[in-house]
Amino acid sequence: MSNGNFLFTSESVTEGHPDKISDQISDAILDAILAQDPTARVACETLVTTGLAVVAGEITTTAQINYKQIIRETINEIGYNDASFGYDCNTCSVIDAVGTQSPDIAQGVDTGGAGDQGLMFGFACNETPELMPMPIQLAHNLTKKLSEVRRNGQLPYLRPDGKSQVSVEYRDGKPFRIDAVVISSQHADDVTNEQLRSEIKKQVIEAVIPSDLLDENTKFHINPTGQIGRAHV
Repeated sequence: MSNGNFLFTSESVTEGHPDKISDQISDAILDAILAQDPTARVACETLVTTGLAVVAGEITTTAQINYKQIIRETINEIGYNDASFGYDCNTCSVIDAVGTQSPDIAQGVDTGGAGDQGLMFGFACNETPELMPMPIQLAHNLTKKLSEVRRNGQLPYLRPDGKSQVSVEYRDGKPFRIDAVVISSQHADDVTNEQLRSEIKKQVIEAVIPSDLLDENTKFHINPTGQIGRAHV
């Protein structure tokens, strides 16, 4: 494909994906600190793996925070509260390796300067009501729906970890159709691939993606590698 005709693919992950678990733990710690100390300096990094959560970084604050409690509460809110899921807020080990801000960085901040720098860029477009490009917005909507049907009991066999990927075909620079949809989701051991694929297609994909963007040539890959029983955190 050339010029304005091309495929563009974007992906999104659910709150139970390891990257998102780490993000949510760091965010929860930051929120708790700022609630007590608005002038705190927080550089919080989180790592999660099977049976373990580690929080580290440099934090200088007057706030009194129980890091381990926040970590376990966040993992529980995500939905990892059963050892059979492969990751469990009640039994995982938690390591607090947080230190204070280094003097080298602090000397620049103490005088009113910035402790770090960053460059960001972005743009808005008219492809979706959210003013986001269609591939990423549909991918986000799919993972949001995956979490919704898990939490409300519509698909009770789903587990927290999941991912979506959407490939949109553009013609003349505008979204024309959906070429492919990929969804992978952790699930209970007693659900068959056939049931999972049928119900996710109907209750997630078709509930999110406008029907006029789907056609007989749209490809659906739902848990294409087979069963995903335990979390691979």
